[in-house]
Amino acid sequence: MAEGDITFYNNYKEALMNGAAPDLDTDTIKVALVTAHTPDIDAHDFFDDVSGDEVSGTGYTAGGEALGSKSVTQDNVDDEGVFDAADVTWTGLDVGTPSHAIIYEDTGTPGTSTLIAYMEISTASNGGNYTIQWAAEGIININ
Repeated sequence: MAEGDITFYNNYKEALMNGAAPDLDTDTIKVALVTAHTPDIDAHDFFDDVSGDEVSGTGYTAGGEALGSKSVTQDNVDDEGVFDAADVTWTGLDVGTPSHAIIYEDTGTPGTSTLIAYMEISTASNGGNYTIQWAAEGIININ
């Protein structure tokens, strides 16, 4: 997997196919940063499975940042369903080097907050602004 590629958790894939997946444009969807983390797409299903590896330090609030300007659209040119949101920036972030960004639905309870996907990252924080820039085609594209 290359840095920036999105990998989906199997629990989310099943929920999507059963009509039980989080509503990406109306539910609270967040991105959290973790370090020294080994994702397990088979066993990890809720945020409490990954929160123990969450970063801590200056400029970071536990639970991560809520995605803003969320949208789910139909792309007839590329024959895709697309989920996108505004890029996420932490101001003055100094937490070392995160290993992954975890996208999840925040229900307010880690044990029921569905993991959606993760992205490998390796850019060190240095006390400045730290931005996750989503792909130009969107965060999730289903074709």
